[in-house]
Amino acid sequence: MINVQNLLFTYSGNAEPTLQGLDFTIAKGEIFGFLGPSGAGKSTTIKILIGILKNYQGQVTVLNRELRRINADYYESIGVAFEFPNLYSKFTALENLRFFSKLYKGPTTNPLDLLTMVGLETDQNTRIAEFSKGMKMRLNFCRSLLNNPDLLFLDEPTSGQDPVNLRKIKDIILEQKSKGTTVCITTHDMHVADSLCDRVAFIVDGKIALVDSPRALKLQHGSRMVRVEYRDKGSLKNKDYSLDSLATNQDFQNLLSSFPVETIHTQEATLEDIFIKTTGRKLQ
Repeated sequence: MINVQNLLFTYSGNAEPTLQGLDFTIAKGEIFGFLGPSGAGKSTTIKILIGILKNYQGQVTVLNRELRRINADYYESIGVAFEFPNLYSKFTALENLRFFSKLYKGPTTNPLDLLTMVGLETDQNTRIAEFSKGMKMRLNFCRSLLNNPDLLFLDEPTSGQDPVNLRKIKDIILEQKSKGTTVCITTHDMHVADSLCDRVAFIVDGKIALVDSPRALKLQHGSRMVRVEYRDKGSLKNKDYSLDSLATNQDFQNLLSSFPVETIHTQEATLEDIFIKTTGRKLQ
């Protein structure tokens, strides 16, 4: 779906390029995440992929078309939700979606169905000026799905959501994947990337430091140890054991049979741990 080779981009007036030779591919039906701190180049990359920024160097092919040659029909096939919602504040939620749906030539999803999907059906006739940030984000998410896109670009899609609505958004994204939609996410939230993405790219200072699946990264960079937390005469204690010899470790067997065990956890690294180790930078 997306093939990027040696992508460079410099904003007008800047001496140094914001993107410094990115190379990556995104397969059909994949959820691909750009993980990095603010200012790393994530949003710039997305703006190039959706055709907003034109004067890039390198090769960018999306939906089998070089982006320099796209026309208005390109936007019939993609959906976009920016981190800062672009909505008409004097319109209601339903009026916004009905207006945006008229911009497409092809069939669109019923706006009320989308509002119901994200829990905004009871606010369909409320003006956007009265919406909270989280409500605006959910409405903006609905807007990106109006045209049943083949390719979905989501910039910090879970920003401002409480746990219940966060779960709704994540479930909808996974449902889109199950339909064959390709999803490209930018985020600095490691939990979002870990739970949603098939692969992630660590990006910092305009460069990609690492690309792989969250599972592969955690296995590669984690410690092959298991930690057991247990009670011994009322005190909480813990002990670490190697995974490689766990089945034959007599001390481990004795602990399980002799003490009340409270938790057992493998010691894999988090994506944030791996990001810091790889790039020397924090995600925030």
